[in-house]
Amino acid sequence: MMRCGGVSSGVCGLAVWLCAATSGLAQTDARLEALEERAFQEAAVLVAPCLVRIDTVGGLEQLSDEVTSAGSTTGLVVSPDGHIVSSAFHFASKPASILVTLQDGRRFAAEQVATDRLRMITLLKIDAKGLSVPTAAPRDSFRVGQWAIALGRTFEAEAPSISVGIISALERVWGKAIQTDAKLSPVNYGGALVDVQGRVMGVIVPLSPHESGETAGVEWYDSGIGFAVPLVDILAVLDHLKAGRELLPGLLGITFRGKDLNAPDVLIDRVRFDSPAEKAGLKAGDRIVSIDNQPVTRMAQLRQALGRKYADDVVRLEVRRNDDVLPLEVRLAGELPPFASGYLGVLPSRVPSTDGAVIRAVLPGSPAEQAGLQPRDRIVRWNEIDITSEAALADQVSRLRPGTSGQLTLRRADKDVQVTVTLAAAPETVPEQAPSDASAAGDPQENAATLKTGHLDETLAGHDRPYWLYVPDSAKTGRAHGLMVFLHPSLDSQEKAMLSAWRPECERRGIILLAPKTDNPRGWTPNDLEFLNDCVAHVRQQYRVATDRIWVQTTGNAAGIGLLAVFRQRETFRGAALLNPPPVGKLPENDPEHRLQFHLSATADTTEATKLERSAKSLRERGYPVVFSTAQSAPLVEELARWAECLDRI
Repeated sequence: MMRCGGVSSGVCGLAVWLCAATSGLAQTDARLEALEERAFQEAAVLVAPCLVRIDTVGGLEQLSDEVTSAGSTTGLVVSPDGHIVSSAFHFASKPASILVTLQDGRRFAAEQVATDRLRMITLLKIDAKGLSVPTAAPRDSFRVGQWAIALGRTFEAEAPSISVGIISALERVWGKAIQTDAKLSPVNYGGALVDVQGRVMGVIVPLSPHESGETAGVEWYDSGIGFAVPLVDILAVLDHLKAGRELLPGLLGITFRGKDLNAPDVLIDRVRFDSPAEKAGLKAGDRIVSIDNQPVTRMAQLRQALGRKYADDVVRLEVRRNDDVLPLEVRLAGELPPFASGYLGVLPSRVPSTDGAVIRAVLPGSPAEQAGLQPRDRIVRWNEIDITSEAALADQVSRLRPGTSGQLTLRRADKDVQVTVTLAAAPETVPEQAPSDASAAGDPQENAATLKTGHLDETLAGHDRPYWLYVPDSAKTGRAHGLMVFLHPSLDSQEKAMLSAWRPECERRGIILLAPKTDNPRGWTPNDLEFLNDCVAHVRQQYRVATDRIWVQTTGNAAGIGLLAVFRQRETFRGAALLNPPPVGKLPENDPEHRLQFHLSATADTTEATKLERSAKSLRERGYPVVFSTAQSAPLVEELARWAECLDRI
């Protein structure tokens, strides 16, 4: 009993002690929370006078179907004489006027001075003096795990909005940004990321390690992944921006063999024509071993080193060429000459070869026809390079610009023939003859007997959204088919009309027609891209699809999402056919490794046709092969089918 009583007394004593300790801990936690809250509030108070509200008037609320800012946003004062920085995201729609509201309620008209397009920061100027400016946190004070306070000013002029998180990573987006898990959105883009001492670490912007432009990264808003450009970096180039100088990312003009950024090799695959790399003497096959005296063993290291460089910056490279290490200086450019591939004018065999490239058809009026090439010729050599397959020939031709001459060796009736050919620019018309290989046999699929064909209405698992298909019976033969992804205009699926118009061509040319659906009255949005991509992937899992004959076809206001799909998924799509699209906006660069082709068609309306001609010109200026047509109804469908038949042309 004494032991039990003793134990009981001990337990009671321990319980009393635990209660007291818990109470003490609770009081300590409460004090800590109060101190943290006070620190956050005081940091916000210190920076609040430097935060402004920005309102834009006019302009487009959408740019090529990319959502842009359409409400009050935030800016940060960076000099007492009225210079303000904000995210370039707010001005992508080219507003007619910009209004800035200070903390004290005063409002000013603002003008855009310049934009840093490397870090996507825009400098504004208002006619004001004596403004408060923030203290910039030094770079060496940044620590992963430290508090990060995101501030914006959009609702009330007196008090900023606050979101608290931590710094989750440094040197992100190729060295340009601080990463935070504080909740970020267009509300506080252009606002400040602040430490607990009230110093501004960075200006909040949407950024992406994979995309570029004003809207890159906006899809991550409020996701727990956000970015801020260090204020010290902005201040370092502020004088250039004040002088009205647009700052552009520095471009080298090379691509690499392999796509793994962490692979232990930095081997140059292509050197762009008239690029800084070509002018400095870099060549395909060179290995980059250092940049600015820092060793480079992985592509990620090179991208990180180039990530902060501007146009006109000079970088010092060392490259290994054969057994020599060569030092080279390269002055980076802000823009590369548009890439345009040479055009031979053949349709390759769709039965892959391992001994040369077999010609299926020679296109009329092409360099190949002029040089006397014939169907069933097997090209085995281009200049000094052995050609082992149709893909190898396409790759070699794509490395040469129009006007380049080459010596071909082709095998014809078991004899080798030497032919000189001069490549041309891609034609701007669809060939009158584009023979189909619809009768060619393939290896039957194991599930051929159970494959669904004909007109099919389906729902995509995981999205619970509908799409329809037309699959010709020839899909059961195992031959790879073309895939057309039709995106309908808002509130009109056009299913009956499309099926009636395209069924004969699908049967004749071996085309699968895929038509995802949207019931959104506003039409397609960037949020639909995942659904579109998953639809394509699902069809490719079921049927054999030719990877070099997948294209998007749209009509009317679906053109924006169609362009967005092909530009963002260049590994998947090879072209886009747009009927009566609105004028195209700013276009991304033509990518020599992922060829895209375009067909634009308009009704007979002169005004619309003139607008579309300007869009075709814009695409051509970026180096894209473009056909512009005013064909009508059934002739247009037949023309589009011939255009699609030539997507794999060389």
